[in-house]
Amino acid sequence: MKKQIVVLTGAGISAESGLKTFRDANGLWEGHDVMEVASPQGFSKNPALVLEFYNQRRRQLLTVVPNLGHRALVDLESRFHVQVITQNVDNLHEQAGSTHVMHLHGELLKVRSTVDEQLILHWEKDLNLGDLDKNGHQLRPHIVWFGEMVPLLEPAAALTEQADILIIIGTSMQVYPAASLVNFVRLGTPIYFIDPRPSIGKNDFENLTIIPESASTGVPNLVAALLGTSF
Repeated sequence: MKKQIVVLTGAGISAESGLKTFRDANGLWEGHDVMEVASPQGFSKNPALVLEFYNQRRRQLLTVVPNLGHRALVDLESRFHVQVITQNVDNLHEQAGSTHVMHLHGELLKVRSTVDEQLILHWEKDLNLGDLDKNGHQLRPHIVWFGEMVPLLEPAAALTEQADILIIIGTSMQVYPAASLVNFVRLGTPIYFIDPRPSIGKNDFENLTIIPESASTGVPNLVAALLGTSF
């Protein structure tokens, strides 16, 4: 039976493919507070602005490709069962070929009904006011906004509990509730943290190895090491 590797990924891995991070150092997007473009209140107040924010992100996503970090994770599937749990809303893990990907914060290439959350559609074009579901209700981005519940958090925690190895890539470990997932690993589970500017120290977690490299460098190196061990 294959050992299970759980991989938690954040904005850092996608940034290396050329995707802009969600917000700059001031927490702004083109002069707008992120709460104006990524919250239910912002959508109620100015839906056109919110839709344009995600339209721009969707257009950009369609111009980029997975990097070496995304692709290296696929190689792990030759020997391990690999479950990717990502905070990212892009589809770069899927493009690279990862077969088990859970999106905690939603997916940019999907939209859903503003009334029926289970009515979800694949969507690669702009989403505008007047784009309706089959029942005549406005569609919205299939994104978990600030202040909304993270419906996949519990299943993600259950998967993390089963991990034989945990790999964390390109995330500050400051965004909750996603950052809490590391606390669900079993005692003694090897944890690898890959980030060029690590936000945690080697003593923060038991059995932690910090790899202060970019995803496109650190992930292939770690993958090669894991595939070459007798773990």
